[in-house]
Amino acid sequence: QVQLVESGGGFVQAGGSLRLSCAASGRTFSSYAMSWFRQAPGKEREFVAALSRTGASTYYAESVKGRFTISRDNAKNTVYLQMNSLKPEDTAVYYCAAGAVRSGAARSYDYWGQGTQVTVSS
Repeated sequence: QVQLVESGGGFVQAGGSLRLSCAASGRTFSSYAMSWFRQAPGKEREFVAALSRTGASTYYAESVKGRFTISRDNAKNTVYLQMNSLKPEDTAVYYCAAGAVRSGAARSYDYWGQGTQVTVSS
């Protein structure tokens, strides 16, 4: 069992940056691939970025490639999402998730956090 708690969301102007954190409970954090998804009002949840268990392999949605960076610190049981050059279309609730394999599909992840709101103004 893994419990995930996101933090770091907020309000930022277009072009700005935010760093999201996701703290995981339990001693098996390093055995999970981690990811970030987001959901905007009236839209389906969409994949943002994923990271392998060791952090050696990453995978990004085309819409955020070159602007967002996913990373993890297994000693701190935490995964991060550094978001730069933010755009109004990045506005959404951001969720972290843990699963057995690195994947862009939400169904691959067994554990989800409660989400943190990111709002980007134009």
